[in-house]
Amino acid sequence: MRKYLHINLDDRSIDTEELNGAECIRVGRHFIAKTLLEKGVATVDPLSPANALIFSAGPLAGTNFSNANRISVGCKSPLTGGIKEANAGGTFGFALGQLEISGLTLMGASADWVIIRITKDGEISFDDATPFMGMGNIETAALLFEKYGDKISMGLCGPVGEYQGLIAGISFPDPEGRPVRIAARGGVGAVMGSKKVKAIVVDMNKMPTFHDRKKVMGGVREYGKLLREDPAIEAFGMYGTAMVSDLTNQLGGLPTRNFSDGRLVDAAEETLKLGGSYIRELTLERGGQTTHACMPGCLIQCSNVYVDDKGEEMVSPMEYETLGLMGSNCGLKDPDDVARANHVANDLGVDTIEVGAMIGVLMEAGQAEFGDADFMLAVLDEIRKGTERGRILAQGAARVGEHYDVARVPVIKKQGISAYDPRAIEVTGISMMLTAQGADHTAGNIPGHKSAKMTTEELTEASLDIQIDCAAADSLGLCLFGRSVTNVNQGLIVDALNSAHGTNFEASFMRDLGREALQMEWEFNRQAGFTEADDELPSFFYDEALQPTGKIARHHSGQVNQHLRKLLDGDKAAPA
Repeated sequence: MRKYLHINLDDRSIDTEELNGAECIRVGRHFIAKTLLEKGVATVDPLSPANALIFSAGPLAGTNFSNANRISVGCKSPLTGGIKEANAGGTFGFALGQLEISGLTLMGASADWVIIRITKDGEISFDDATPFMGMGNIETAALLFEKYGDKISMGLCGPVGEYQGLIAGISFPDPEGRPVRIAARGGVGAVMGSKKVKAIVVDMNKMPTFHDRKKVMGGVREYGKLLREDPAIEAFGMYGTAMVSDLTNQLGGLPTRNFSDGRLVDAAEETLKLGGSYIRELTLERGGQTTHACMPGCLIQCSNVYVDDKGEEMVSPMEYETLGLMGSNCGLKDPDDVARANHVANDLGVDTIEVGAMIGVLMEAGQAEFGDADFMLAVLDEIRKGTERGRILAQGAARVGEHYDVARVPVIKKQGISAYDPRAIEVTGISMMLTAQGADHTAGNIPGHKSAKMTTEELTEASLDIQIDCAAADSLGLCLFGRSVTNVNQGLIVDALNSAHGTNFEASFMRDLGREALQMEWEFNRQAGFTEADDELPSFFYDEALQPTGKIARHHSGQVNQHLRKLLDGDKAAPA
C-alpha cells in the first residue's frame, strides 16, 4: 500500500488516497498524463491555479534498486503549451518512497508563499517561506537543512521560478545535499512559482514495506550484477555523460554557434576539451571526482564533481547537455568557462538546455560574439536580478527570438532543441519532432544510429521503438542511462515490480505502459490545440547544409506523422 496526497493550496486542505497493487506501479510519466487528461487541464492557462503540478515517485523508490529513485514532475507546460513531464535524480523520490508516499498533486494557489513540510509521522504543515524569498538554491538548501535537520530532502522553486520565468525548473538535492538535480524542462518551476510554493520538505525514514521484500532484494542484486558487467555502463561510470560530446562532435552533430556547425573542433587537429576523455583526465589531474551517484543506490554513477586548478569545486554535475548547449552552442571551448555558467544556472534552478539555446539566439542577434563567457555570466546575472530585460530572457529561446526578430531559433513547440543536431542525428531529431514533450531528447534518443541510408519510415519506426522504452522507464522512476541493461531485461524489472506490489504482470507490461503513456500525451496535446505543423523543425534546418557533413534535414512533420499513424495501426490516440 502507498499513500497519495492531493493538496489544495486554496484552503490548504489535504485528501489522502490509498493506492494498492497496480496503482502503485503505473506512476511517473504515465500517471501524469492520465491525471492531467482526467482533470481537463489541456485547455487551462498553465500559470493559473487550474493547472495541476504533480510529483510522482517510482514503484521501487526508497530502496537501493539502482537508478530507480528518480522523481517525475508534471503539468501543462507554460513554455510549450502542451504536456510536460520532467524528471530528476537526487533524493526526493527516495524520500517519498521511504515515507510510502507514491506522490502528491498541488492544485490551486496559495495566498502567501509557503514551504510544505511532510514528516515521517505523517504530519503535513504549511510554513512561512518569507525568509527564503529571492535566495539562490544553494543558500536556500543550506538553510533548510539547518532548519529541518539532515535527514530530509526537498523540492525547490528557485528565484527565477518565483517570478514565473519559463526557463525555471524544480531542484532537488543530491546525496551530499547539493540542490543541483533539476527537473528542468518545460517551465515546471514557473508553475511551482505560480502556486507560491517555495519548497516541499520531506523527511527520510527507512526502506518501505513490500509484498515480498526478499524477492525484491534479490532483484536488486541481480540487476546490480548486470549493470556491473555491462560495457556501456562501465563507460558511463568512467567518462560520464560528457563522453557523448566526443561522439556527436565526431558525427558532426554537436550544436555549435547556434546550430550553425556540427563540429566544434576537428578532433584530428585539436583536442575537444568539452569531451568526456579530456574532462576525465583533467578532473583526475586536479583531484575532482570523475564518477558520482546523483541518487541513492545508483551503480551507474555517471555524474561528476568538476574542480578548478586549485582543486576547489566549481560545479557538480557538468554533463553533456550543458556542455552542448551552454558550451559549444555558445562558442565556448574551455570547460572551466562552462562550469562557471553551469554553477550559476544550478543556483538559479534553471534549464541549462533552454538557457544555452536562448543565449545562442542572443549571440545570433549580435548581442555578443560567440565564445564570450563574460557575456553569458552577465545574462545570468540579469535573470537573477529579474530586471526588465532579465525577465524577457527568462522566457526562453523561442520568445527571445521573437523579441529580437531572430530568424534562426532552434526550437520545436517553443522549447529549445537538445544537444543533437537533427540534420546529422536523425532518429533523435524525429523523436524531438514527434514527442508531445517539446524538443526533448530524453523522449527517444539514439545518437549513434546508422541512419544515412534509411528511409523516413524506417527511422520513424526506430524512433517510436525507443520512445516506448523511454516512456516506460519514465513511468517507473528509472533512469534512462540504465537502458543497455533495462531494455533487454524487462522481465527482470517486471518480476521485481510484481514482488514489490503483489501484481502478476507479464514482461510485456513495460512496453504496454510506455505505449499508453505516449498515446495519452498525444491526446493531451491534441486537446490543447496542437497539430502536426507544430512538429516541424525550424526552416533553417531544411535550408542550410550542416558542416562538415553537408547534411540538411530530410524529414518533415507530415511524413513522420503519417508513418507514425501507420505504425500505431490506426490508434485513435495517435497524433492528429
